[in-house]
Amino acid sequence: MHIHTSVDKGIAPQTWNEFVKRAPTSHVLQSWTWGDFKALFGWRPLRIAAVEGDQVVAAAQVLFRPLPIGSLTTAYIPKGPLVSPSALDEPATQALLSALHTACRRQRAVFLKMEPDWEEAKSTYGWLEAQGFVPSQQTVQPRRTVLIDLTQDEDAILAQMKAKTRYNIRLAQRKGVSVRMGTVEDLPLFYELLKITGQRAGFGIHTQSYYTQAWQLFSAQDAVALFLAQYGAKTLAAIMVFTWGKKAWYMYGASSDEERQRMPTYLLQWEAMRWAKAKGCETYDLWGIPDVDESEIGSDIALAEEQGILSTGMGGLYRFKRGFGGREVRYVGAYDYIYNKPLYHLLTTLWKFWKK
Repeated sequence: MHIHTSVDKGIAPQTWNEFVKRAPTSHVLQSWTWGDFKALFGWRPLRIAAVEGDQVVAAAQVLFRPLPIGSLTTAYIPKGPLVSPSALDEPATQALLSALHTACRRQRAVFLKMEPDWEEAKSTYGWLEAQGFVPSQQTVQPRRTVLIDLTQDEDAILAQMKAKTRYNIRLAQRKGVSVRMGTVEDLPLFYELLKITGQRAGFGIHTQSYYTQAWQLFSAQDAVALFLAQYGAKTLAAIMVFTWGKKAWYMYGASSDEERQRMPTYLLQWEAMRWAKAKGCETYDLWGIPDVDESEIGSDIALAEEQGILSTGMGGLYRFKRGFGGREVRYVGAYDYIYNKPLYHLLTTLWKFWKK
C-alpha cells in the first residue's frame, strides 16, 4: 500500500479523474477539475490517494482555506472521501485517513470537515465517531436530495413524476416555451437571471466570474451544460448542470419574474434529464431539498410552513423538486475532526453568530 499525493506528483490529473468517475461514491466535487476551480477562489487543493500496485483504491481531495490568524487553515473534503461505506475497515481506508491527518497537521488546520456522499446508516455514524469525528454544526452541501433514475426509458421517467409535474412540462411546451443549449456568450444573461432570482428569494449568489470559471473549466471536460428556456425573444429561465462519470447534478438555476405561468423551469429540468441520459448518466441529482422527512410535512405544504416544519419560502422548492418523483436520499451530513479545540470552538461560535 502506497500513498500518493498531488504535491509529490505521485498521481496525475487524468488518473485521478478516471478513478473519481468509476468510484462507488463518485462525485463531481471530488474531481481534479473542481479542485482547480476552487483554487481560483482562495482554496488550496490537495489530492491524496491510497494505491495498491498501479491502482487507486481510495482517495480524497481536501481543500485548505487560509485563516487570518497566523498560518492556520481549515480543511474541507466536499462529498468525500472516495471510499465505499462497505470498505471503511479496509487497510486502504485507514491508510488514507492517516495520510489526511498528517497533511492537515502539516497545513496547521484547526479542523477537518468531511461531508461524505454516504447515505445515512447507524454503522457509518458509528465508524465516524470511532475515528474521532464529531457531528458538525456547519453543513455546506445539502443533507437531503432527490435522485432521478435515468436508467429507465423516458416514458417510465415521466410516469414516476407527480401528475401536476407532467402536466406543467407539457403546458410549457403548449404555451410556446422552447429550450436551447447555451454557450459562453449566454453566461452574462444567466448571471442577470441569477441576480433576479437571488433578490426575489432572498439568497446570496457568487460573482459572475465564479460561474464563468466553472463553465470554462468543466466545458473543457465536456462535463457541463447550460439550458435556457425561451418564449419568443425572452429568456425566462436557465439552469447549469454538471456531469461526472455516470452522474449528473443540477447545481445552479435562475428565472425571471416574467411569464412564470408558462412553467419554463419544469421543461428545463426535463430537457436536462434527457440530455444527461443521452450522455450515459444513470442518475440525475436535483441538488438539495429541505432536510425534513416527508411524513412530517404531510400533504399541506402551506401548513407545514405556517407551523415552522418547513422554513418560510421553502415549500415551493420542496413541491417543485419532489414533483419529479425519484428517490429521496439523506446523507450522513458533515463531521469534523478537531486539531485545535480552543480555536475550533471560537470559529463555531462565530459561525453561529454569522448565521443568525
